Amino acid sequence: MTDILLSGCYGKMGRAITSYIAGCDDIRISAGLDIAEGNGDFPVFVSPFSFDGKVDAIIDFSSPAALPGLLEYAVDHKIPAVIATTGLDDAHIELIHKASKSIPVFFTANMSLGVNLVCELAKIAAKILGNSYDIEIIEAHHNQKVDAPSGTALMIADAISSELEHRPNYEYNRQAKREKRTKNEIGIHAIRGGTIVGEHEIIFAGYNEVIKISHSAASKELFAAGAVNAAVFIKDKKPGLYSMSDIVSA
Repeated sequence: MTDILLSGCYGKMGRAITSYIAGCDDIRISAGLDIAEGNGDFPVFVSPFSFDGKVDAIIDFSSPAALPGLLEYAVDHKIPAVIATTGLDDAHIELIHKASKSIPVFFTANMSLGVNLVCELAKIAAKILGNSYDIEIIEAHHNQKVDAPSGTALMIADAISSELEHRPNYEYNRQAKREKRTKNEIGIHAIRGGTIVGEHEIIFAGYNEVIKISHSAASKELFAAGAVNAAVFIKDKKPGLYSMSDIVSA
């Protein structure tokens, strides 16, 4: 049995994970963390330091503001952590890398295996086409999503950039300037509306042809399953930083 401490348990992804785990026989939520009020089948605390039980892993789908305290708790108690919260800045990323020196930390901008496959395909395309094709990324999410562009769009852009001869500029607001598109840029566009779970499309536009790579998520359960699998994967691992590519190659 794998016992989980779920951070952000009353959020949309927290509820999706709770629902997913309810159908599992070998994993359970021992406690949750959230500043909101709600009802559930497990005790919920505002601070991780109020929880004195034992768990095998933490799954975090909360907010950037909660991350520093959660990582401090995880390191103090030697608990592996799956960090799936979006909207993190460079300071948060630095904290994640620091924590991974003491505990196993699973960190990725998107818990979907399919999205991570899209990243790999985009890297191959960038290696072959990148110097002569214009690259644009379009992402769409529900109207409640706060951060834009999405962490996944930036993850895809970074994957593409790693294969290009020169690191490109990320262009988020082309309408603010009146000039031609430069070759050394990747356009990143955010759409927010309705209940869109998550859609990402990469466009490689060349001379008389366009190549597209896309991914569409139909349900948040997709990401819930990925986070749970990640928690099971890292619970017995040595300290270090892990990602979806480690699961794929395991």
